[in-house]
Amino acid sequence: MTAATNPIGSIDDVAQALADARDVVVCGHVSPDGDCLGSTLGLVHALRLAGISATPLKAQGEPLEYGLRFLPGADELVAAGDYEGPLGTFVTVDVPNVDRMGDAACALHARAARTVTIDHHQGLGDFSQVSYIDPLAPSASLLVWKVVKRMGIEPDAAVATCCYTGLNTDTGRFSFQNATQEAFEAASEMVAAGADPALVAREVYQNRTMGALKLESVALERLQCFEGGACALTYLLKSDFEALNAVKSDADPIVDLVRSLRGVKVACVLREQDDVVRGSLRAKDDTDVSAIAARIGGGGHRAAAGFTFQGTMEEARAHMVDEFRALGAGGK
Repeated sequence: MTAATNPIGSIDDVAQALADARDVVVCGHVSPDGDCLGSTLGLVHALRLAGISATPLKAQGEPLEYGLRFLPGADELVAAGDYEGPLGTFVTVDVPNVDRMGDAACALHARAARTVTIDHHQGLGDFSQVSYIDPLAPSASLLVWKVVKRMGIEPDAAVATCCYTGLNTDTGRFSFQNATQEAFEAASEMVAAGADPALVAREVYQNRTMGALKLESVALERLQCFEGGACALTYLLKSDFEALNAVKSDADPIVDLVRSLRGVKVACVLREQDDVVRGSLRAKDDTDVSAIAARIGGGGHRAAAGFTFQGTMEEARAHMVDEFRALGAGGK
């Protein structure tokens, strides 16, 4: 497997810290996606194979996306606010900063005797005592896979299924710019260890509700293109979700649908949530959408990022049009 480039921290230090650990809890970020849950559950299963007590946590008590509930161990997840067990070692996976942990998870992290981070977001894992962060890694679950192997643990089908799901979803079914040689090599190893690609595809991508499909129709009706068709923007209101009996995870695939439009280089979907607007950005070329997100207080990766806009939907849409104009003027 191709070696990771410029990792932050040491895989050996993390592997040793986990090998020495007892009473481990593993937790990802709020609103967990496939990589977050795959990393969490994959590491828990692997630690148990090594005889280490491990408990998977959710940063907060929100329901899981339906298409991820098939993951082995998903029914064992405990909301961080409800966890009353021992706190020997607290491991965060796919968590770029403490703000993404949720209040309850952050409080547990602060009380733990030892803290560890495994992540692929740029250099923000210094909130833990021991970290292994590779910003160029395709997914956090691939880093978990590497840590598990470094510990000398032979992954079983449960570990492989969880890690494969994380890798598959964070590379957009191996179609994004981060679908590297390393990603394919790791996926091959995971399949050899028992991951079933057809099962993952069926559960994750072929489990849509009627509300989700109708939500896509609403988003497409509102779709606008800017800068000669290079930038595309659509939006969803709280009332849309209520009217269609849809949930927020139903909107997740829409940004990739928008990006699939011919000629589009940058896609944005805005979603009204309480008193803020959540934005999802995707790039089809080499545009760094994480830089756009950072200017709005968000973050992510070069080809995929998100942000929270403090304001109305009208203000958020106007702001994104300005960002698109800046891109058209040559900014990336």
